[in-house]
This record gives sequence, structure tokens and C-alpha cells, in this order.
Amino acid sequence: MSTDPFPDPGLPGERHDDPYRPFRPRFGLVSAWATGVVVVGGCVIVGLSATGPLGTSWVNRLSLAAFALFAAWLLWRLGGVHAVPSREGLRVRNVIYTRELAWAQVVSVRFGSGDAWVRLDLADGSTLAVMGIQRADGARGDAEARRLAALVQAHGEAHEGPQP
Repeated sequence: MSTDPFPDPGLPGERHDDPYRPFRPRFGLVSAWATGVVVVGGCVIVGLSATGPLGTSWVNRLSLAAFALFAAWLLWRLGGVHAVPSREGLRVRNVIYTRELAWAQVVSVRFGSGDAWVRLDLADGSTLAVMGIQRADGARGDAEARRLAALVQAHGEAHEGPQP
């Protein structure tokens, strides 16, 4: 019988010796980079090869450059979603914002069959998506959700309602 408070939920061939390793989607960064290369590359090609009155307009070229920059920023944020656990708490970086949580703020970890990513129920009654653990990762996503739940349990989850 193991005394390890963080049982290894891993899959064969993956390293699972550190329960505090970051949670990241398996293909998120690669997908974002590949899409970014296609979108920005396409904007550059269109911007340099467009002819006619609309293709040479500085307003159109400026708007194309602005679109390429916005797309690159959005894909950078999408590719960078992750959650970093520590002994003190959890830092969750989603697409728009980053949030720091103490372990005591987390009531439960939910990852239902219809959920795209893990959701944390928080002590203040709100929920927080953890986009670093995704259903698209299949069994790996399930294993990562179990690892997060084990961390929450080991570090003392928040309690619902008044304590007797």
C-alpha cells in the first residue's frame, strides 16, 4: 500500500513523478502555432500580392496588418492556457485572464462528460474554468483532472456551509 498522497493517474509512457507539474493541453501550443503561421502567413501573402485599387490602399493594408496582429495575439493566448499548482495554491491562465487561488478557495473539481474543460467550484459560489485540462485530450485529460482533484484534497479543499 502506497503512502503517496498524490497517486499516479498517468498513462504509460508519460512522466508522472511530480504532482506539481503544470497542467497544459496536449496539442494546444502546437495547434496555436500552426494556425498562427497559416493566418499570419496568409495575411502577408495577400498584403504583398494584392493588386488593383483595393489591394494597394494603405487603409486596407493597415487593416490586414491589424487583423494579423490580433489573430497572432489571440492564438498566443489560446496556446498559452495552463494551470500551475504549488504547495500554496493554483495559478490558472486562461485566454483572457490569469487568476491565483489558494487551495482553501477550491470546493470541488468537476469534469463531466459534456464539459470541454475542468471547472472548479469556488468557496465564494463562483466557478472557474481550467482550460489547461481539456476533454479533447481524452484519457490524458481525465488523468490530469484526477491529479488536480488529488491536489485539492491533499491541500485542504474549502468547506461548504457552516462547520459544526
